[in-house]
Amino acid sequence: MATHFLPVATLLCVAMAPQGTNKVGQVGLAPCAVRGALCARLARPLDPTGRVAGMIDVYFEYYPARGAGPKRGTLVATEGGPGYPATGSRDEYLALFEPLRRDHDVVIMDNRGTGKSGAVNCRKLQTMPLLTIADIGACGISLGLHAPLYSTNYAADDLEAILKALGTGAIDLYGDSYGSFFAQVFAVRHPERLRSVVLDGAYPLDGPDLAWYPTYAPAMRDKFNRACERAPICAINPGSSIEHIRPALARLRAHAFAAKGFDVDGILRRFTANPAMLAVVLFGSAPPLATLRDADAAARAYVAGDDAPLMRLMAESSAGVDSRDVTHDPEQFSAGLAAAVTCQDTPQIFDMALAPAQRLLARDRAFESRRHLAPDAFAPFTLDEYRGMPPDYVFLEECVTWPSADAGHPAAYRQGAVHGFPKIPLLVISGELDNMTTVADGAAAAAQFPRAHQVVLANSFHVNALPHARSRCGVSITQQFIRTLDPGDTACALRVAPVRLAPSFATSYREVNPATALAGNAVDQRGLRIAAAALASAGDLLGRLVANTSGMGVGLRGGEFTLRRDANGLHASLMRIRWAADLEVSGTLDVDSHADAGAMVLKVRSGDGVNARVLGSWPGGGGKTLSKLSGMVDGRTLLAEAPAP
Repeated sequence: MATHFLPVATLLCVAMAPQGTNKVGQVGLAPCAVRGALCARLARPLDPTGRVAGMIDVYFEYYPARGAGPKRGTLVATEGGPGYPATGSRDEYLALFEPLRRDHDVVIMDNRGTGKSGAVNCRKLQTMPLLTIADIGACGISLGLHAPLYSTNYAADDLEAILKALGTGAIDLYGDSYGSFFAQVFAVRHPERLRSVVLDGAYPLDGPDLAWYPTYAPAMRDKFNRACERAPICAINPGSSIEHIRPALARLRAHAFAAKGFDVDGILRRFTANPAMLAVVLFGSAPPLATLRDADAAARAYVAGDDAPLMRLMAESSAGVDSRDVTHDPEQFSAGLAAAVTCQDTPQIFDMALAPAQRLLARDRAFESRRHLAPDAFAPFTLDEYRGMPPDYVFLEECVTWPSADAGHPAAYRQGAVHGFPKIPLLVISGELDNMTTVADGAAAAAQFPRAHQVVLANSFHVNALPHARSRCGVSITQQFIRTLDPGDTACALRVAPVRLAPSFATSYREVNPATALAGNAVDQRGLRIAAAALASAGDLLGRLVANTSGMGVGLRGGEFTLRRDANGLHASLMRIRWAADLEVSGTLDVDSHADAGAMVLKVRSGDGVNARVLGSWPGGGGKTLSKLSGMVDGRTLLAEAPAP
């Protein structure tokens, strides 16, 4: 464990620069390696109740307002996870706050146990290929008396202590994902410090049956079904998307097998293809765009005998739901802190005060009761199939072997009942297609606060006020709310375009529906199929470019790509990419940051010797948007159109 202990409470400057320190309130802040920031550590009691001795240094960054005039306030952002340091997302938070920074200071704090605030390092949780319930429990045992001291309650109090030392007035607090939980805890513990709160991807502190996450599975089903209904290329198939996927689930139930596939960064992953791995794809939905685009078509392809698309999704999702970075550095993500907060602060299906051995029995009784009372709670999966996912995505039994709860350090989810919810302006932003922090969960969070307003962004995923979101709508609404304490015109929330889903996968270009010829086209049906397959080859990469972090990746059936990002979007170089087995595609693909609008210049060669140069472009927007195609196929002019990828 990387916690530092100090004999007395003090303010420590970090990364001291020759020009010395800057005094803000009672704090001496030093310029540091982060551009535009002043940084410090505040020494805080590890255990505010005094039961456990010692101190912990809490790191924070302060960004002074840029203008010379009067300041209007202080903006604070807090991160999701739990386990991520808020300073790791500083660029996104600063981008959100950019128009407000002329007359607002910004404060970003790494919660205790994350980042530079004594990141918890439970080695097995950081390094083992798979998280296990036993290793999670062992982490708690290794923390000993410190296990309950990483509570959201105490992290919220750390932030209040920093703000008090800085001399700030009322703040505007933004929290995303778990950060929304933190923000609610802060609101009920320190309401006098708040001017407003924004919860982006929210779930309530407590509520009926909340320990079972009852909205999780219905939201997952709705996500795939709604996306299919809105995508003509999917809706032409009879039944709902979940009904399209059920035959693949039945086949996996009949025959699980050892499998492998490449993730979005081109890393080969090995796993067991079984119902639980399909549950990881549908519930985990990581990466979100690629998963939603491909899952329906990949399931249908698998049933038809082509397992490559579904195995790729399983590989991508198994990597995507693992929050740890490739270096296993706890300062980048602390799996131990994530477990400590979850097991200390959130409601459970068993009594955490029980000894672990008794808790295991209580868990089994709870599962048996759930099977009887709600057999379809996790449909289309059984409870046991659902439990096959990683424990930090199942939620239900991650903490079953964690040390017994300490009554002296109460769980954070009870804070609303203890303190009540204040009458502060509060905005909840929910993504319609978010099955982690669902629309229903956002509504429940909003219902706790007397002055809350929920905005639901159509066709949007998890967290919608940061630059990676599908649209700028959540950003503009959040900025408007912070300025005026009113979300203003929220009509943009209804205008976020549907997600364009993948066409049916094809092992040969001959199986692809041909592009539609336009006036002046001289290419035959075979050439039009090749053009459409080339477009599909480029489209197959779109969701993967958004999620890629390595700058390189591979095609579905071979080939590779490299990727660079700049202010204009994503730029990929394709080298012999094979979406269909008998078609090689090379060239360039340029798309916006959301992989919505794009353009391609491709050199194509088929297995039967056809050579083509295919150019294409398409605008943003969902529905029946078309891509214009031009170029040459074996010396003949191509002029055509096809559904945008």
